[in-house]
Amino acid sequence: MTRTATMHRATAETDIAVEVNLDGTGRADVATGIGFFDHMLDAFARHGRIDLAVRVAGDLQVDGHHSVEDAGIVIGQALGAALGDKAGITRFGSAFVPMDEALVLAALDISGRGQLHWAVEVPFGMVGDFDTQLAREFFIALAANAGITLHMRQLAGDNVHHILEAAFKACGRALRAAVAIDGALAGEVPSTKGTL
Repeated sequence: MTRTATMHRATAETDIAVEVNLDGTGRADVATGIGFFDHMLDAFARHGRIDLAVRVAGDLQVDGHHSVEDAGIVIGQALGAALGDKAGITRFGSAFVPMDEALVLAALDISGRGQLHWAVEVPFGMVGDFDTQLAREFFIALAANAGITLHMRQLAGDNVHHILEAAFKACGRALRAAVAIDGALAGEVPSTKGTL
């Protein structure tokens, strides 16, 4: 079974291509035009053990909002497509990730019902060329388009770089657990409904 997907989305604001392999080694090949965002997607892929290629051409002369949000949309679509009918997946995953003084929990359910529940206190500002408000926008788009229920909780942290990096790593590790194949399911969809 090959759990891969390729997605492309072009609008008047962005042109985005994404390739994902759920059974990869964590290899990331990312170029969004926003250095810190590239760093976060690299961390997400490495800790999720997901091979991820992302190319974004966006209207950065405006700001990074469209590029980051639309990347979340397309990555989410690719994850959803790669999951297919979700037969045999573990479905649930969670991870606490410490990053120095920061500690963030990500817990998710590949439920088919995309929603984000965000309790991460990120002060407004810039980390490098990344607007800190855009982290939430990315995770909203990712959850909605991948069809996952995603809870993000900050338990500690003062340094914005550390908080955001812990969040992306925690999401990657939680996703890694949730997409893993559970041999005990013998290929069944893990739902009383019979579908996700």
